[in-house]
Amino acid sequence: MTSQTTISATGPGDKAPAAPSEPTPTTGLRGHPWFTLITVAVGVMMVALDGTIVAIANPAIQKDLGASFADVQWITNGYFLALAVSLITAGKLGDRFGHRQTFLIGVSGFALASGAIGLSHSIAFVVTFRVLQGLFGALLMPAALGLLRATFPAEKLNMAIGLWGMVIGASTAGGPILGGVLVEHVNWQSVFFINVPVGAIALVLGLLILRDHRAENAPRSFDILGIVLLSGAMFCLVWALIKAPAWGWGAGTTWAFLAASVLGFALFAFWEQKVAEPLIPLGLFRSIPLSAGVVLMVLMAIAFMGGLFFVTFYLQNVHGMSPIDAGLHLLPLTGMMIVGSPLAGAAITKLGPRIPLAGGMAATAIAMYGMSTLESDTGSAVMSIWFALLGLGLAPVMVGATEVIVGNAPMELSGVAGGLQQAAMQIGGSLGTAVLGAVMASRVDSDLPGTWADAGLPKLTQPQLDATAEAVQVGVAPIAPGTPAAVAAKITQVAHDTFISGMSLACLVAAGVAVVAVFVALLTKRGENAEAGAGAAHI
Repeated sequence: MTSQTTISATGPGDKAPAAPSEPTPTTGLRGHPWFTLITVAVGVMMVALDGTIVAIANPAIQKDLGASFADVQWITNGYFLALAVSLITAGKLGDRFGHRQTFLIGVSGFALASGAIGLSHSIAFVVTFRVLQGLFGALLMPAALGLLRATFPAEKLNMAIGLWGMVIGASTAGGPILGGVLVEHVNWQSVFFINVPVGAIALVLGLLILRDHRAENAPRSFDILGIVLLSGAMFCLVWALIKAPAWGWGAGTTWAFLAASVLGFALFAFWEQKVAEPLIPLGLFRSIPLSAGVVLMVLMAIAFMGGLFFVTFYLQNVHGMSPIDAGLHLLPLTGMMIVGSPLAGAAITKLGPRIPLAGGMAATAIAMYGMSTLESDTGSAVMSIWFALLGLGLAPVMVGATEVIVGNAPMELSGVAGGLQQAAMQIGGSLGTAVLGAVMASRVDSDLPGTWADAGLPKLTQPQLDATAEAVQVGVAPIAPGTPAAVAAKITQVAHDTFISGMSLACLVAAGVAVVAVFVALLTKRGENAEAGAGAAHI
């Protein structure tokens, strides 16, 4: 069933387009679909890049500003927390005020916050502006999807989302490489300053090209209590996932935040049934394909982000690679995502999302199983095979799940749907890192004492064992200065063998999650409302 929602488009010199059944040809720059894609891709690239590029700069920031390890963690956690909590609300702002406006505000704010970080001389200011980066990033991400949905005809939408996903994948995977080059040859500030000219380009392109598409029945009011309840529930959930590795999964504080999250979501669901214009109409989830798409995005992110988290430590701490070399070894993954995303978009347009999505998750499961077989002496060629297969599997999921979620939502909720898609990925990534991190910690705690004793190494006190286990969980061999070479070699062997045992188990769990996702993918189908915005522009 095709939605009959019509679109209004405003902008200097623009006329309202005809209904979707009678598309109006687009002339010039403003509203041109492919130029719109280029514009939003430039903006989204900044947000995706900052998810990974900053990790390379953290050690330099810590040294330069005299920050503690906990302070440096907040550089990442503050950004991620603000982004994850704000995405759905930001999507609603786009539905209410127009995605063009929210995208331009998001791009401008993100670039300015980035420049402010580069000028900061204290860790407090760095963290504060990182939080602002997350808030502005949340504004532009759903807006980008809303603009694509409203601008591209239905038969071109999957290809556009494929290219959009390619930019996100390439930026995410390329972050460590670019970050390593900038930190090594310029300074840590350059990692943030680079966003200023990129943001300026996106702003100029946006002012010249983007067209403000709005559904006639777009929301006219705000569900303030709904925003508070959802934001509070999301904060408690994400905060619990971030802090669980430090607090412990059995700790009362962890369970208190998880319980508060559950209560917040329950109150939010109750309130949404009472308010006239809810933040997220719960009827949206009556669409089985849309719900399946959200679950699929969470499962994909658990398998991908959780598994990849340990691979970076494996490359740098076990194989002894520099950050730049580690990033280069991940190029097969990046390359296959770049190549596979537009191809996946074409395949989904022709076949529908079900087969490509299920096939993509099956390939992801095989790749994660292959990564569970990596050893400390595994060669680059073997690693490249599994990384390439992982990229090939992820490409159709990034594209197809996005189309399923956004395409099955009414046009007037395209921003909320875009926020749901991004929030699902952020929560899945956090959940994957936390859960697979717990799997790793459990295996290390189980194996390390016996492996240490079997190697004939000196007995450790409990505090020493705890400190050693913490280092081993990231593949580091805790060798004290002055340790004899023979003993250091034994410690290194024990640390690396124990880490690889934990990584293998974590990758097997990730493979299992990907297998479950294969069956979830079978519940998806092409968006019933995909044509709602198709007449806004014509290629």
